[in-house]
Amino acid sequence: MSDSIIADDASRKVVELEREHALSLLATAPFGRVVYTRDALPAIRPVNHIVDSGVVVVRTRLTSEFSAAVHSFPIMVVAYQADDIDVVGRTGWSVVVTGTARPVTDRDRLARYHELLQPWVGLSMDDVIEIEPTLVNGIQLIGPEGIRSSQVGPEVPGEDRELDRH
Repeated sequence: MSDSIIADDASRKVVELEREHALSLLATAPFGRVVYTRDALPAIRPVNHIVDSGVVVVRTRLTSEFSAAVHSFPIMVVAYQADDIDVVGRTGWSVVVTGTARPVTDRDRLARYHELLQPWVGLSMDDVIEIEPTLVNGIQLIGPEGIRSSQVGPEVPGEDRELDRH
Protein backbone atom coordinates (compact mmCIF):
# COMPACT_ATOMS: atom_id res chain seq x y z
CA MET A 1 0.00 0.00 0.00
CA SER A 2 1.40 3.41 -0.91
CA ASP A 3 1.70 5.81 1.99
CA SER A 4 -0.34 8.38 0.06
CA ILE A 5 -3.43 6.16 -0.17
CA ILE A 6 -6.11 6.61 2.47
CA ALA A 7 -8.50 3.76 3.25
CA ASP A 8 -12.04 4.30 2.08
CA ASP A 9 -13.57 0.91 2.80
CA ALA A 10 -15.43 -0.25 5.90
CA SER A 11 -12.46 -1.93 7.56
CA ARG A 12 -9.89 -0.54 9.95
CA LYS A 13 -6.26 -0.83 8.94
CA VAL A 14 -2.90 -0.53 10.60
CA VAL A 15 -0.23 0.56 8.15
CA GLU A 16 3.48 0.28 8.91
CA LEU A 17 5.16 3.46 7.69
CA GLU A 18 8.33 3.86 5.70
CA ARG A 19 11.16 5.67 7.49
CA GLU A 20 10.83 9.00 5.62
CA HIS A 21 7.05 9.10 6.02
CA ALA A 22 7.36 8.37 9.74
CA LEU A 23 9.94 11.16 10.17
CA SER A 24 7.75 13.58 8.23
CA LEU A 25 4.84 12.85 10.59
CA LEU A 26 7.13 13.20 13.61
CA ALA A 27 8.12 16.64 12.32
CA THR A 28 4.46 17.75 12.54
CA ALA A 29 4.11 16.89 16.24
CA PRO A 30 4.63 19.76 18.70
CA PHE A 31 6.11 17.51 21.39
CA GLY A 32 6.96 13.92 22.23
CA ARG A 33 8.50 11.73 24.91
CA VAL A 34 12.18 10.94 25.29
CA VAL A 35 13.07 7.63 26.95
CA TYR A 36 16.54 7.40 28.46
CA THR A 37 18.33 5.41 31.16
CA ARG A 38 18.52 6.68 34.73
CA ASP A 39 20.03 4.41 37.40
CA ALA A 40 19.74 1.44 35.01
CA LEU A 41 15.98 2.02 34.64
CA PRO A 42 13.97 3.65 31.85
CA ALA A 43 12.97 7.26 32.48
CA ILE A 44 10.49 9.16 30.31
CA ARG A 45 10.15 12.92 29.92
CA PRO A 46 7.95 15.02 27.65
CA VAL A 47 9.89 17.51 25.50
CA ASN A 48 9.32 19.53 22.36
CA HIS A 49 11.39 18.87 19.28
CA ILE A 50 12.11 19.55 15.65
CA VAL A 51 13.26 17.15 12.96
CA ASP A 52 16.22 18.57 11.05
CA SER A 53 17.62 16.58 8.12
CA GLY A 54 16.39 13.34 9.67
CA VAL A 55 17.78 14.10 13.15
CA VAL A 56 15.50 14.74 16.14
CA VAL A 57 16.59 17.84 18.06
CA VAL A 58 15.38 18.79 21.56
CA ARG A 59 16.14 21.66 23.90
CA THR A 60 16.36 21.02 27.61
CA ARG A 61 17.86 22.44 30.77
CA LEU A 62 21.53 21.68 31.31
CA THR A 63 20.56 20.72 34.88
CA SER A 64 17.88 18.22 33.79
CA GLU A 65 18.31 14.49 34.41
CA PHE A 66 18.09 13.82 30.68
CA SER A 67 20.83 16.33 29.89
CA ALA A 68 23.03 14.98 32.69
CA ALA A 69 22.59 11.43 31.40
CA VAL A 70 23.53 12.39 27.84
CA HIS A 71 26.58 14.38 28.98
CA SER A 72 27.72 11.53 31.27
CA PHE A 73 28.08 8.82 28.62
CA PRO A 74 29.95 8.91 25.30
CA ILE A 75 27.13 6.88 23.73
CA MET A 76 23.61 7.18 25.14
CA VAL A 77 20.93 5.10 23.44
CA VAL A 78 17.50 6.68 23.72
CA ALA A 79 14.04 6.35 22.23
CA TYR A 80 11.81 9.21 21.17
CA GLN A 81 8.07 8.78 20.64
CA ALA A 82 5.33 11.09 19.41
CA ASP A 83 1.84 10.55 18.10
CA ASP A 84 -1.37 12.13 16.93
CA ILE A 85 -4.26 9.89 17.93
CA ASP A 86 -7.97 10.63 17.59
CA VAL A 87 -9.36 8.55 20.46
CA VAL A 88 -12.96 8.96 19.29
CA GLY A 89 -12.34 8.04 15.65
CA ARG A 90 -9.56 5.60 16.58
CA THR A 91 -7.30 6.93 13.85
CA GLY A 92 -3.91 8.58 13.81
CA TRP A 93 -0.26 7.68 13.91
CA SER A 94 2.58 6.85 16.27
CA VAL A 95 6.31 7.07 15.57
CA VAL A 96 9.20 5.75 17.67
CA VAL A 97 12.80 6.69 16.91
CA THR A 98 15.61 4.75 18.59
CA GLY A 99 19.14 6.03 18.31
CA THR A 100 22.04 7.76 19.99
CA ALA A 101 21.78 11.09 21.77
CA ARG A 102 24.57 13.61 21.99
CA PRO A 103 24.91 17.28 22.89
CA VAL A 104 25.08 19.77 20.04
CA THR A 105 28.30 21.77 20.44
CA ASP A 106 28.71 23.55 17.10
CA ARG A 107 28.04 27.29 17.68
CA ASP A 108 26.25 27.86 14.37
CA ARG A 109 23.94 24.88 14.85
CA LEU A 110 23.27 25.89 18.46
CA ALA A 111 22.27 29.39 17.37
CA ARG A 112 20.05 27.96 14.63
CA TYR A 113 18.31 25.53 16.98
CA HIS A 114 17.78 28.24 19.59
CA GLU A 115 15.92 30.20 16.88
CA LEU A 116 13.92 27.24 15.54
CA LEU A 117 13.06 25.42 18.77
CA GLN A 118 11.29 27.56 21.32
CA PRO A 119 10.79 26.23 24.86
CA TRP A 120 7.20 25.25 25.62
CA VAL A 121 7.56 25.83 29.36
CA GLY A 122 8.68 28.95 31.20
CA LEU A 123 12.15 27.64 32.04
CA SER A 124 15.52 28.44 30.57
CA MET A 125 16.43 25.74 28.04
CA ASP A 126 20.20 26.06 27.78
CA ASP A 127 21.12 22.67 26.29
CA VAL A 128 20.47 21.24 22.83
CA ILE A 129 20.56 17.49 22.27
CA GLU A 130 20.25 15.65 18.98
CA ILE A 131 19.07 12.10 18.47
CA GLU A 132 20.54 10.35 15.45
CA PRO A 133 17.97 7.70 14.47
CA THR A 134 19.13 4.14 13.99
CA LEU A 135 15.63 2.65 13.99
CA VAL A 136 12.49 4.50 12.90
CA ASN A 137 9.21 2.67 13.44
CA GLY A 138 5.84 4.17 12.65
CA ILE A 139 2.28 3.03 12.27
CA GLN A 140 -0.81 4.75 10.97
CA LEU A 141 -4.27 3.75 12.18
CA ILE A 142 -6.83 4.13 9.42
CA GLY A 143 -10.56 3.94 10.14
CA PRO A 144 -13.49 3.25 7.82
CA GLU A 145 -13.68 6.93 6.84
CA GLY A 146 -9.93 7.30 6.39
CA ILE A 147 -7.98 9.68 8.59
CA ARG A 148 -8.00 13.40 9.36
CA SER A 149 -5.95 15.39 6.88
CA SER A 150 -3.76 16.62 9.76
CA GLN A 151 -2.77 13.00 10.40
CA VAL A 152 -1.54 12.34 6.88
CA GLY A 153 1.60 14.47 6.81
CA PRO A 154 3.44 15.47 3.65
CA GLU A 155 3.45 13.02 0.77
CA VAL A 156 6.64 10.98 0.82
CA PRO A 157 7.66 8.59 -1.94
CA GLY A 158 7.93 4.95 -0.96
CA GLU A 159 5.73 2.12 0.06
CA ASP A 160 4.09 1.71 3.43
CA ARG A 161 2.83 -1.76 4.30
CA GLU A 162 -0.49 -2.82 5.73
CA LEU A 163 0.11 -5.04 8.74
CA ASP A 164 -1.31 -8.54 8.70
CA ARG A 165 -4.26 -8.84 11.07
CA HIS A 166 -3.64 -12.49 11.82
